[in-house]
Amino acid sequence: MRALPVFRWRLAPDGYATRRQLRARGLRPGGQDVAATLERPRRRRGPLVAYLYRVDLAKPVRPMTPGRWAALAKANAARRLCPACRRDAGYVIPASLGTCVPCAYPDPADSPRSA
Repeated sequence: MRALPVFRWRLAPDGYATRRQLRARGLRPGGQDVAATLERPRRRRGPLVAYLYRVDLAKPVRPMTPGRWAALAKANAARRLCPACRRDAGYVIPASLGTCVPCAYPDPADSPRSA
């Protein structure tokens, strides 16, 4: 097992890129192993580490097919459906609430009063 080269923050040579940088260029790692690491020092904790990939070995991003678009639309629609009232909330339901806002915080004025 060989040791990976470690570069300081903003000092990586040309030819290396992070996943996000590859994606911005329309590329993906394409199964290659991490080629190097990038470290950003911090004062009170260990350094932040980013993994770098070789740009020359990167492959183009696979295009979205109609089936993928349909699956993505279905997954996003499911994130908008409230499990309590079964209505489309019109927004992605926060995981912290688990339901739409009206179900999570019911208005006391809407409930019948007991006399």
